[in-house]
Amino acid sequence: MNKSKWQVKFGVFLVLLSLVLYIIHYAVFHDPHHIFVFLVEDIAFIPIEVLIVSLILHKILEEREKQHILEKLNMLIGVFFNEVGTKLLNSIFNADNNEKYISPIFTDIEAWDDNDFKHKVKLAKEELKYQIDIEKINISDLAGLLKSKRSFLLGLLQNPSLLEHETFTELLTAVFHLEDELHHHGNYEDLNEEDFEHLKIDIERVYPLLVYEWIAYMKYLKKNYPYLFSLAIRYNPFIGR
Repeated sequence: MNKSKWQVKFGVFLVLLSLVLYIIHYAVFHDPHHIFVFLVEDIAFIPIEVLIVSLILHKILEEREKQHILEKLNMLIGVFFNEVGTKLLNSIFNADNNEKYISPIFTDIEAWDDNDFKHKVKLAKEELKYQIDIEKINISDLAGLLKSKRSFLLGLLQNPSLLEHETFTELLTAVFHLEDELHHHGNYEDLNEEDFEHLKIDIERVYPLLVYEWIAYMKYLKKNYPYLFSLAIRYNPFIGR
């Protein structure tokens, strides 16, 4: 309400200021003809001004706002990988029977250009064959990792900004479902074959989404924050240590 009153007062002030200037113009030059000509020209230009403000400037501001939102989203994604994503990806990758085939694909990431990143994203989503051996995963350690980050993951999932990033939201949902599934198993030593098979399905749902988001995040870091990119590739989860 106060904001509206301020805008009305400011509008009245501008109109009065314009009127005063026209009066000064008449008082100095005594030429109502030119005042009328300039007034008509100014009014005629108003539609063009509206076009510039409503379309062009609005588009520029919209793009800036979009970039600001993407910046915040990538900050959240970075926190995710720092807190849990990289460890989770490394744990799952080490249980992949195609590890020796997949690892070389990611060894020269520092030399990738935009086309390379685009190609690797396509590989991750459509072509890479993942073969998870559930027996190679320490279920207890995995459950401990996700349990310790449960509040963190829930907080991310509730962040309204993530509605702008469907693939990362899908990843978070899959990770949270995996944590929830592990949470309901009290003793990981007593898991039966059916339990392992169900967990394997949940892990296989998370795995390609993790790979995809990691590649996309590396592309973002390389383009915008080379020093963070340099640090991230030193802890490349696809390279054994």
